[in-house]
Amino acid sequence: MADAGMLRFHVPEPEVRPGGTPDFSNVTIPKAGSVPRPEIDVDPRTIRDMAFSIIRVLNRAGEAVGPWAGLLSDEELLQGLRHMMTLRTFDARMQMAQRQGKTSFYMQHLGEEAVSCAFRKALQPGDMNFPTYRQAGLLIADGYPMVSMMNQIYSNEADPLKGRQLPVMYSSKEHGFFSISGNLATQYIQAVGWAMASAISNDSRIAAAWIGDGSTAESDFHAALVFASTYKAPVVLNVVNNQWAISTFQGIARGGSGTFAARGLGFGIPSLRVDGNDYLAVHAVAKWAVERARRNLGPTLVEYVTYRVGAHSTSDDPSAYRPKAESDAWPLGDPVIRLKNHLIQKGAWSEDRHTQAEAEILETVIAAQKEAESHGTLHAGGKPSTRDMFEGVYAEMPPHLRRQRQQAGV
Repeated sequence: MADAGMLRFHVPEPEVRPGGTPDFSNVTIPKAGSVPRPEIDVDPRTIRDMAFSIIRVLNRAGEAVGPWAGLLSDEELLQGLRHMMTLRTFDARMQMAQRQGKTSFYMQHLGEEAVSCAFRKALQPGDMNFPTYRQAGLLIADGYPMVSMMNQIYSNEADPLKGRQLPVMYSSKEHGFFSISGNLATQYIQAVGWAMASAISNDSRIAAAWIGDGSTAESDFHAALVFASTYKAPVVLNVVNNQWAISTFQGIARGGSGTFAARGLGFGIPSLRVDGNDYLAVHAVAKWAVERARRNLGPTLVEYVTYRVGAHSTSDDPSAYRPKAESDAWPLGDPVIRLKNHLIQKGAWSEDRHTQAEAEILETVIAAQKEAESHGTLHAGGKPSTRDMFEGVYAEMPPHLRRQRQQAGV
């Protein structure tokens, strides 16, 4: 019987602290191919258990197995591999540029490349993502120019956002990438509102909301689920569970729900968990959820179980809150290596071709970096014009701003 005496305040604790031995024994990994693929119009009440399992396609031998497999051709998989490799190389170069003082800030995707790169290939032109700062793969996989991304990071004279945004907070309507907000979780309810507007106007476009595990503690996350479930908004509600917020393990935001996907059950939303380091599984689940939205069947909540290998940002030191070797112990492996091994197992790829592709991609990224740096970096070269801060705010500039612009001489 519980002690009825003095109350005790509970604060969740991570399994291991810095200096300890990494331990992921609490992460239950189902056998690849063991989780069924329900019909698109399934009653959410009949698949509640899927909020506690993990959908996997690639097994330990690199084979694609089970009902979620077989949706992508070898050519599509090779393209996906190159997208992930490009994002990883882009990250490495921009991380180095930040250390060299060429930009003030950067955030890597290391270990999470499959989530955004695979999801993007499940969408159609016109669909809109409402991303966080760790979904640049949505742009890479859609062919958005790396030079433009770098110009934004450097805040130089060619920055498409005119120096108005923090580095890595991209924006592109043409590529279905809504402007990133530094205020966590605001984009979640915006995505639901956009999806509702699309349905009200009898459009065919859907929305995808993105949030990290830590930000699910924000009230906007829960408000978004209320509206999405009530109005059956055509939206995919993505939760990227990379195990860590900026310095806080995922148990703080998860609370007693067991999984982040389980949060959707109380709202009657079908909720799935997927191996976020399995490109094939991510794409298959994304296709399923996107089709539900497109067929007016309402929202789906998807939790991507992955791991943030790098620091939260260039301002973060993860050695202060987790063991240095923890990423090596992560049981779901590396998304790039897993897809590479799958393609080699199929005979569609080889170690030599992979090494050659790495060199080719590095050359391409370096060329884009040189072009971007020709337009300026944080402390050198061209900058956005001071005049730009007066433009694009009002359809007709009010008199007081015209006076200020004249006083500034621009």
